[in-house]
Amino acid sequence: MKVSWRKHRLLFKFKAGTSRGVLKKKDSYFIIVQGNKGLTGIGECSLIEGLSIDDPHLIERKLNEICHKILETSVTCIEDLDIFFNESSMILWPAIRMGIETAFLDLLKGGKRIIFNNEFLNGDTIPINGLIWMGTKDFMLEQIRNKIKSGYTTIKIKIGTIDFETELGILAYIRKEFDKNDITLRVDANGAFSEAEVRDRLDKLSKFDLHSIEQPIRKGDWELMAKLCQSSPIPIALDEELIGSFTLEEKKLLMDSIKPQFLVLKPSLLGGFSSTQEWIKIAKKRNMGWWITSALESNIGLNAICQYTFDNHPLIEQGLGTGQLFTNNIESPLAVAKGLIYYDQQKKWDLSFLNVDCI
Repeated sequence: MKVSWRKHRLLFKFKAGTSRGVLKKKDSYFIIVQGNKGLTGIGECSLIEGLSIDDPHLIERKLNEICHKILETSVTCIEDLDIFFNESSMILWPAIRMGIETAFLDLLKGGKRIIFNNEFLNGDTIPINGLIWMGTKDFMLEQIRNKIKSGYTTIKIKIGTIDFETELGILAYIRKEFDKNDITLRVDANGAFSEAEVRDRLDKLSKFDLHSIEQPIRKGDWELMAKLCQSSPIPIALDEELIGSFTLEEKKLLMDSIKPQFLVLKPSLLGGFSSTQEWIKIAKKRNMGWWITSALESNIGLNAICQYTFDNHPLIEQGLGTGQLFTNNIESPLAVAKGLIYYDQQKKWDLSFLNVDCI
């Protein structure tokens, strides 16, 4: 067996604004596991600087170290991988865990980018939300019109950077044309609201029949977040708050302390599929809603996340549309139409950038 990695810099089609700044590019790293009979498994390590725990300045050194360790410890199956993760210093590298887990699952399924073998691969669809990035009012309105015209029935709008009254005006514009039965609205503050302003802003936002608000305040203030989840006129979804809780005990403590209405699950930021599955089990046991979101992966990572999501029988729109953001994404069978993502078997993978033999 051979284990190696490659770097690929993804370039955005536009300046993608968030409350943490504007994104123009994003680096992804690909774990490549080559086994017997010419089979190759590929997994993606996706980092978002300022959000991911993985240190972007040390990741290449860590990837070299991990590739050597995998070979030294003779990891040959998923059970071996669980032991490897528990014994090695991987807790602070959730993106690498995700990449390794995906690569081995791919290899064990025949090296054909089949990570979870289900009906998603045969054309069944997953409903997704249309993501609206921060920017000028005109830019955001243009995105909204295009998403609605394209057939999306759930729109997620990033808020918290431009003038708040302008953001309220954008929501008013949507609700003037479409009520909650026509368009479901989600907003994502990415922790932008201060303690002094958050309650007033939640009250003002509640006038627009919102489905939920993601992470209204910065992570770490469990006491305030718990109070907001109890009293907010808008259901609250935790996103960044989940990052950094890895053991089952830590996850349960967080959920029982804050009691959110929803969880937003990003496998690349949470340590892979096995870790994400623990969050889903915890949420179901406590009657909390959840949805799965990609974390700016290329189509390699997005494909794996879509298959995993379908395996969990999602009940509401998921956040899996970010593969359309890049000018140099990897060609794949993934396709999006009318607010649905699906696997088009007529399309082929183009993995020439990896410079390895793949089926």
